[in-house]
Order: sequence, then structure tokens, then C-alpha cells
Amino acid sequence: MSLFSTLISKNSFIAVGVMSGTSLDGLDICLSTFQFNSGNWSYKIIKATTISYDNVMRTRLFSAFNSTAHEITKLDYDYGLWIGNQVNEFLKTVEIRPDFVVSHGHTVFHKPSEGYTLQIGKGAAIAVQSGLPCICDFRSTDVCRNGQGAPLVPIGDMHLFSNFDICLNLGGFANLSFDNNGTRLAFDIGPCNIVLNSIARELGLPFDEDGNLGKRGNVNDNFLLKLNDLDFYKVNSPKSLGREWVENTVQPIINEFNISPEDKLRTFYEHISTQITLVTNKLKGKKLLVTGGGAHNDLLIHLLRSKSNQSIVIPDVETIDFKEALIFAFLGVLYIKGSSNALASVTGAKTNSISGCLYYN
Repeated sequence: MSLFSTLISKNSFIAVGVMSGTSLDGLDICLSTFQFNSGNWSYKIIKATTISYDNVMRTRLFSAFNSTAHEITKLDYDYGLWIGNQVNEFLKTVEIRPDFVVSHGHTVFHKPSEGYTLQIGKGAAIAVQSGLPCICDFRSTDVCRNGQGAPLVPIGDMHLFSNFDICLNLGGFANLSFDNNGTRLAFDIGPCNIVLNSIARELGLPFDEDGNLGKRGNVNDNFLLKLNDLDFYKVNSPKSLGREWVENTVQPIINEFNISPEDKLRTFYEHISTQITLVTNKLKGKKLLVTGGGAHNDLLIHLLRSKSNQSIVIPDVETIDFKEALIFAFLGVLYIKGSSNALASVTGAKTNSISGCLYYN
């Protein structure tokens, strides 16, 4: 019996999910168990950690967007080998051998409107280096079906976090998912940490811890007005964002205003919290789960609470930091089971799809 045949017949799995977000905070690694029983999925996080990028890897990943084809191809393989090594070192700290590793990859290009997307971190390299089968490349199939290729986390929200009415993620971009009369809907709301971190770097810091820099600033009304008037906010879902949009659309607006980094931050916090609550306050349901790096930001959470109609729930630190890595591991489980893991209702694709690519070790 083949490995795939053995796996597909199982109802319980041990999987490693690895996630690299646009914020470039590091590589999240999450080892979890998943159990299917009486028509429902449950999970348990065994162990999770974040591996910080060294300056060389962070710079290569950050610069990939403007790199040559040769440089991106080399980085694809190098980064895959690096991920595989990190998974290996992580697994030395536990006495458990997973069934497979599941990788989101690092997004270099995301232009679904033009029919393409690219997440690097070669799955073959991860498989060989980790000694585990690797499932990766989750966006391509959906994009080829005229979908946005994102967001993909909502199917995990639906199966694993159904006790919340709305699931909000505050990562590089703010996105949410929710149930709409039995259909899961989701979309990107706007930029979040990808911009906040960029402004914080003007002051020599990787991010604005607890919003302390923003707390020292003042809202610039003209800057806020221009941000809130962006065309993206007038477009109906499904819709998703990428770094290209930030660099081509948001950054020029930021550059227009000769104000302090603290004022830029404070204004952007106002913008983010306003755009999020403009969306969430229109939705049914009162229990809103907030995860992602932004959930640690006191200023951002304070602004959300002050504007929101919902009861905002900040979960345990493990869930805040590793929910996306957990759910990508779950996407791999669904792939192995031959179940849809990309929802057309979320991405706008022609149909649901079983997205991903499997590399044997």
C-alpha cells in the first residue's frame, strides 16, 4: 500500500504547519493533531515556535519582489532547504514523528487579476531536508479557476473555530471570515502590519511594540481622508491584497505627507481600525475572535474595542500567534483526505478546489 493510500484512510493526523507572512516576523512552525469524529474536526496544538530570520534571509525575502528570475529561483530552493532544516531542528525537541509538513511559502507575487501568484520555498527541498512528505503551493489551483487564491484560512475557521461568529486576523493584512446563512465568506479588509512595520523601520525598529510609537503621535486628518478614500474599500468581495498594491497605491500616499513617523503611525492605526469596524459592524453575530500579530498591539485593540459593536475575544498567546500555521497544517489534512480546502464562496473561483501539491521525501 502506498504512503498516500495509507494516509487517506486515516481519521487522525499529526502535521507540521509552517507559515511565513508578509510582515517577515519569522517562520511560524506549529505541530498539531487533527481528529475527525462524528462528522466534526477537532485539533490540539502540541508545540509551536517562531524562528526569526537572520538579516541575510530577511533581506533576500524582502527584496525578492524586485529580484531577477535567476535570483528568485535560487531563493526558492535555498529558502525551501532552510525551512526543511528549521523543521528538522524543531522536531528534535519533541518525540513525535508527524505524517507530513505543510508549507504556506513566502509570497513574492500575488496578482490574481492577471492570473498568477507565486509563493516560494521549494516543497521538494522541504521534503528532502525534513525527511517528511511536504504539501505546499495552495493558491495556484484556485487562481487558475479565476479565484483570488486567498484567503485560504476561512475553511479552517469554519471547521475548527465555528464557535466564533467572526474570525479576524491582524497580520500583514487584516482579513476576516464569517458565516453568511450557511456559506463561508471572507476577504482582505486592508493593510495592517505590512505598513505599520514599514513606518516603524523609519525609527530603526522592526515593529511598533504595543503601539507605543503610535500613542505618541497625532491623527493627520488629510492623510486619514486620503487613506479612507482608496478605491479598494469601495470594491465588493471577493477581494485580496498583496505587497504590490501597498507599494503602488498606499506608499505614494504615505510619501505625500511630510509628518513624523509617530503621526503616520497614529493616523494609520485610525485608518485600520476604522476600515475593520466599518465591515464588522455590518455583520451578524457578536463574538469576534482576533488573532495574528496585531492582536498583541494595545493601541490597535483599544481602537477596535472603542469602535466595534461586537464582543472582541483575544485568545491565548498560542492561538494568537500560530492560528494560521495551524490552519495551513489542516489544509494539508484536507488535501490528503481529498476534501476541498479552497472555498469558491471566499475566493470567487469557479468551483471549490482541492488545492496543493505533494512532494514525497
